[in-house]
Amino acid sequence: MNKRYGAGVAAFTLITDGPLPVDAEAGPGGDQLWLDPADLTAATGWAVEPVGLCRGDRCVPADRHPGLVRGDGRVDLARLAALSGDLLVVDNGERVAVLGASAATRAAELASGQAPPFTLPDLDGVPFSLSRMRGRKTLVVAFASWCGCREDLPGWQQLHDELAADGFGVVAVAIDEDPEAVRPFTTGIDLPVLVDRDRAFAEAYALTNVPTVVWIDEDGMIVRGHDVAFGTDRFYEFHQVDSTPHHDALRAWVHHGRAPEPPGGGDGGPWAPTDDEQRAHLHYRLALHLWRDGRQAAAVRQFDRAAAVAPLDFTVRRARLAIEGKDPFLGEEFLALWAEWDAEGRPYYGRASAR
Repeated sequence: MNKRYGAGVAAFTLITDGPLPVDAEAGPGGDQLWLDPADLTAATGWAVEPVGLCRGDRCVPADRHPGLVRGDGRVDLARLAALSGDLLVVDNGERVAVLGASAATRAAELASGQAPPFTLPDLDGVPFSLSRMRGRKTLVVAFASWCGCREDLPGWQQLHDELAADGFGVVAVAIDEDPEAVRPFTTGIDLPVLVDRDRAFAEAYALTNVPTVVWIDEDGMIVRGHDVAFGTDRFYEFHQVDSTPHHDALRAWVHHGRAPEPPGGGDGGPWAPTDDEQRAHLHYRLALHLWRDGRQAAAVRQFDRAAAVAPLDFTVRRARLAIEGKDPFLGEEFLALWAEWDAEGRPYYGRASAR
């Protein structure tokens, strides 16, 4: 029990970069979350000032938005989120809320071309930051232990080794709950293999499937984003994506600076998630918190809500199967997801993929 709240008082947990106990009251309809001003600042950086609510050089005038600040000084975080380009999901019964970026905010960040920074632990818990790759052309590949793409690490290692002397490197990010589930597939691998246990990378890059590759140049700018590519052709008969064109394009980029083709043969525009896809990530993060806290029934409800708003998001529907101890390869839940995805043309970041 956090001493600040005293015996018998249940604090709310607000998840932003991580979980933080806050003094909060949910509205009766579940669409308000009134925060103590000090906790608002500690959790989000927004502060109550004479001109309104401010964070950095941005301010939201309270007098223009009646109901944003209550008479007792508490701030409605749900209203503030809507005004500031964020999304908030709340489980009032479990007293947990998650705050994250809206689709418009995330799309604008990705459209800027700047690769979102991240720092994640490797399998042994040692932090690794994307900034360490500055000055090198970099391929970031998102994979998972619950995906056949886990078998592709040797292929990515081979490219990493082949092109390292020319200023290239690969960073692999596992969208996994347990680092030990990833470790068996890293034998002989010495490129950075990181674990996105808290979904910071998945949410910042708006992932909806794995594998996902992103090319980042020496200055930290995305030059080819959100595409499907494989390190080997081991499962070609299943996914029908030849690895060779992508590998050859990487070599041309590294050796000759040749501009990459747009992902999937599209127009080259950046991936833009929907609010439902962003909201699904927040429900999923809420579910993870509840699951880790031993509240499995409540976690399943949030997993279900995430799946309902983003039914073709593999990082939601397939990833949960591994957490729940279900078969993410041949189980009936996965086969149902695959059938739905196949019927929709196997979409990958808004583009139909190969059949």
